[in-house]
Amino acid sequence: MNRLAIIITTAFLWVFIPIAEASESESPPTKERLVQKRMSYYMKHENVLMPWYYLAAVDQFERNIQEVRTDIPKRESVIAIQFSDEFWSGALNPSENDKSPLSIAYFNGLGIDGDGDGIADKTNDEDVLLSMANYLRQYGYGEDNFKLALWDYYKNEISVNQIVAIAKLYEKFRTIELDQHTFPIVIGADYSYSGTWGANRGWGGRRNHEGTDIYAPYNTPVLSTSYGVVEVMGWNQFGGWRIGIRDNHNSYHYYAHLAYFEKGLQEGDIVKTGQVIGYVGSTGYGKEGTAGKFPPHLHYGIYKFNGRTEWAFDPYPALTRWEIEAKNAKK
Repeated sequence: MNRLAIIITTAFLWVFIPIAEASESESPPTKERLVQKRMSYYMKHENVLMPWYYLAAVDQFERNIQEVRTDIPKRESVIAIQFSDEFWSGALNPSENDKSPLSIAYFNGLGIDGDGDGIADKTNDEDVLLSMANYLRQYGYGEDNFKLALWDYYKNEISVNQIVAIAKLYEKFRTIELDQHTFPIVIGADYSYSGTWGANRGWGGRRNHEGTDIYAPYNTPVLSTSYGVVEVMGWNQFGGWRIGIRDNHNSYHYYAHLAYFEKGLQEGDIVKTGQVIGYVGSTGYGKEGTAGKFPPHLHYGIYKFNGRTEWAFDPYPALTRWEIEAKNAKK
């Protein structure tokens, strides 16, 4: 290659490489990269008084409600936590979007410079996460103090319980990657189901069916469709022997009409995806122990909490997807 060709090639590379690098940096981060980045933030700002899974649980809860609420903005960033102007800058601060750590502190605001650049910016992920960490640390160590801090911040007992449940899942499994789901009946078992959402039900008064019925023989094992914490377990006059499990996305998974529960399982237990939690039966529609008023089946429902209210939604689309994934995994 002659000298002129070398010069031209070198110049081309110097122009092309920065463009390629810029293009790569501007591409949306993968889910794996986002998880790694979040974990790096959580680990950086944890300490003895504030374990990483508490910070991660608050952040995930905020992400959950932003996904289903239209009255609050969605924070398009690695960290989902967002603060009010009053919390960040101070109630009496004339500058609602104050970024000066000194004036913020003067007006008793809680915004902090988290990355050492001398600015307390509530659009900066590290500033936001350290501010939340410092707020929570003010209440002291342990779950009871964590709950008290959450209550003072959210003023909602259900929100507090949801965040604590998420924290327990992260603490148990040492990861925030708990999105795996599966079909609630073992693939290969004799079962059938269809979309029964909204169908009429008459026992106990006219009402609509809030779930999907999966018909299977008595004593067929029922699996947890997700990672979660057993929130409710026992008898219900409609659902018979039933279990309610809360996952890390503010979703409550409801399993009803069971014949009996898996031995040893109790409220407060942490379960993983695919774990046996009970067995198909025909209980319900009466006082405790009533059974046989309908063919054996699992009633499966999902409820979502948005920080204010909880509502049921049709689980059928998710079930069909999880069934396909479970079948593929078994191949």
